Amino acid sequence: MDTRFSPHNTHLEDPEHFYTLDPQLRRLKQQMYIHKSELLDLLPVHIPGIYSLTGGRQTGKTTLLKQWMTKLLEQGVSPFAIAFLSGELIDDHRMLMQILETQTSSMPDDRIRYLMIDEITYIKDWDKTVKYAADAGLLDQTILILTGSDLVLIEEARMRFPGRRGRADRVDFHLYPLSFRETVKLKGRIKNISETAESATDYSTDIMEALFGEFNEYLYHGGYLTAINDFGATGEVSLATLNTYSDWIRGDMLKRGKQEHYLREILAAIIKRYNSQVTWNTLARDLSIDHPKTVADYAALLASMDALFIQPALIEDKLTGAPKKARKLMFSDPFIFHAVRSWLWPHKNPFEAQMIPVVNSPEQSSKLVEATVATHFNRLYPTFYIKADGEVDIAYIYNRRFWPIEVKWTDRLKPKDLKQILKYSNSRIFTKSKTRGKMMNIETEPLIQALVRLR
Repeated sequence: MDTRFSPHNTHLEDPEHFYTLDPQLRRLKQQMYIHKSELLDLLPVHIPGIYSLTGGRQTGKTTLLKQWMTKLLEQGVSPFAIAFLSGELIDDHRMLMQILETQTSSMPDDRIRYLMIDEITYIKDWDKTVKYAADAGLLDQTILILTGSDLVLIEEARMRFPGRRGRADRVDFHLYPLSFRETVKLKGRIKNISETAESATDYSTDIMEALFGEFNEYLYHGGYLTAINDFGATGEVSLATLNTYSDWIRGDMLKRGKQEHYLREILAAIIKRYNSQVTWNTLARDLSIDHPKTVADYAALLASMDALFIQPALIEDKLTGAPKKARKLMFSDPFIFHAVRSWLWPHKNPFEAQMIPVVNSPEQSSKLVEATVATHFNRLYPTFYIKADGEVDIAYIYNRRFWPIEVKWTDRLKPKDLKQILKYSNSRIFTKSKTRGKMMNIETEPLIQALVRLR
């Protein structure tokens, strides 16, 4: 193996102590909360093919692959049948081809081989090599897992080698930050929470009180493990953790030829109009950017990086987005919201000066909560909002129909705010209440209970 990749392949030297020697796993072991994604049991073991693992930066894709390598070793897979390559060290498809030929020739050819290329989108024209290697038979006995943080690039490239993915039912995996439910389970402070999403039994008063405390913390750290561990250790999110994420957004945008001053303006405009209906023209008019298409391009790139969720309006009879209507812009996790604000308006103590005031503000926290619910549903279903005579916060598509949800994170519900959602027989209203109720013949349910059961 090329010695540049040795730090990520310590299993070749000492497979029994891989968990201790590997840099990612060693750091993971030092954390208060150690998460094992459900994807760990879904990643392939027996069926050769080309698989993808996508997701935003800092969500733990590399760590997940290292945990999977540990699992393979524990199941008796030969260390020499496993290899991890970092795309950041490979310049282009020609270098990748040379490395692949060298690496596969040194691996056993009488059994399945497990080859991972992390952040493959760093490699120029990487798909050319993957296509050639598949056609040349180099991957016939190989489970090849490719990871990338840019969803658009990897999806476009996947289309260029149809029929070469393998026979598995599922070949594409996506790693999100932890959901609220996963975070509650990880912390393990609340017992007796049903694992069944369809459970008809409401939680007790004590459990609901505890869930409110957990949700309040989630509005600070979101589903990012570094931030969760920060909060668990010190009761706040550190400036260094916030900077790590904002530096990633800025760095990846610059790598794609974007301008930092435009990025600042657009991110500030998103926060100013957070979770409100906007058009690209409206945003462009308030910025120094001349053309609305530039704003749209930046937003699309942020969405492809899993940093931003662009929520379109729903065309109800077609169950698709309305391209000519305004859309809502929100970050895909509460932690991203805080990290971006910390970068835009620097402060030596952003947790106290920025994060606490936002979470404690009824108006701002309400927007953060609505975005959290919308992005959680978007992980599982196509998710829109409805704009007609009135507005409905969320409409997700399931079983060829849409299901409208109104989010009311206030102590009082106003009938006038329910004008539109009253028109639908399958409406749901998520409230700040700790118990179920009814309003205008629509059942209301505790938002936190609904969110923790969503899966």
